[in-house]
Amino acid sequence: MTDLRARITAALTRAHARTDALTDHPDTELIAQHSPLMSPLGWDLAHIGNQEDRWLVRAIGKLPGTTADSRSVPEIDGLYDAFAHPRASRPDLALLSPAQARDYVARVRARSWQVLAECDLGAADALTRNGFGFGMIAQHEQQHAETMLATHQLRAGAPLLSAPPAPSRGRPCAGEIAVPAGPFTMGAAELGITAEPWALDNERPAHTVDLAAFAIDADPVINAQYAEFIDDGGYRRPELWSARGWGHRAEAELTAPQFWRRDGDRWLRESFGRSAPIRGAEPVVHVCYFEAEAFASWAGKRLPTEAEWEKAARWDPAEGRSRRFPWGDEDPTPEHANLGQHHLGPAAVGAYPRGDSALGVRGLIGDVWEWTSSGFDPYPGFAAFPYREYSEVFFGGDFKVLRGGSFGTDEVACRGTFRNWDLPIRRQIFAGLRCARSI
Repeated sequence: MTDLRARITAALTRAHARTDALTDHPDTELIAQHSPLMSPLGWDLAHIGNQEDRWLVRAIGKLPGTTADSRSVPEIDGLYDAFAHPRASRPDLALLSPAQARDYVARVRARSWQVLAECDLGAADALTRNGFGFGMIAQHEQQHAETMLATHQLRAGAPLLSAPPAPSRGRPCAGEIAVPAGPFTMGAAELGITAEPWALDNERPAHTVDLAAFAIDADPVINAQYAEFIDDGGYRRPELWSARGWGHRAEAELTAPQFWRRDGDRWLRESFGRSAPIRGAEPVVHVCYFEAEAFASWAGKRLPTEAEWEKAARWDPAEGRSRRFPWGDEDPTPEHANLGQHHLGPAAVGAYPRGDSALGVRGLIGDVWEWTSSGFDPYPGFAAFPYREYSEVFFGGDFKVLRGGSFGTDEVACRGTFRNWDLPIRRQIFAGLRCARSI
């Protein structure tokens, strides 16, 4: 269990450090609501602590063998219940002050480390077995860190964040990759070399999906291609859009990706308080599902289904099996993908050759989330664990699945089976697209 405890320690330490970096700003920044789409940063901070409190301190901490002080402040649970209060209304709540939130989070973390030191990670309890509960909390914190990163992108004023630029040299776009017809294993396995002990309930169970042959772009759509779509009247041609998409385009007055603006004959993009010309070889980011759908139509293609995306990412025809990641079964490194907020934007396509899939598809992990055409639904045999509100309550709604992670996604919350979802109108998320077609 030494290696497992070390993995948990690394994941939680990384998550804690990132949360601190995203919230280590004046109190006015944590109290302000920078967009009605987002919570105040201070709410996210205390919510992260509250979830760790609930699951690590109060749930796992009460199991036999642990002696951590599980006393808490459950009277704040309702304030930080994401389902009880819409984001737009959260500033009106009697929230903890930034100082109180920081103190609360520090106390929770101290207790969590004690729980980790004492608990039996090999116990039969499903919450502790293989460290699942700790992995779940690390993923939850990193997901909120990406949400807080989006809040930073939406805020006005001088930049608060900095990072080295993403790689600007890659490889030219590589056209399409043909994916042969046939079955493959989709979803997270319980056992074996591809087992994902920290996979969340919506990724399970692994199951066989038989797909017809299709072609998928070797690279995500880049800014230069998207600018061509705009210049060809892409936002003025209703025939390229679905009826719902065209209605939303008109209502929201969409004319380009969010944060793009014209400057003479060039496009500029606002990114975390800085303005710079778009780089043509980078994946386009901050487009909604309807924009992605329209671009694919303009290109004479379509968006891939979720199953097609996963087969392109995981299927290894030489070995006849699904891999954990496009490049194989080993965890990501900085040479594989642009993950973990090491940069504040996508890299040029083809900048991570070690991340190519067995089929030759590139950039499937990191840089930008990729819209798929699939709705967010359960897999056959789905069972909610450890609570319905993580996945089950979202099934069957208006949500579309996104895959692959972004430059703002941590490796703990990104794998070949990981499923993200959002409403088709959302653009503040770090989302782009990749096209496919039937063959």
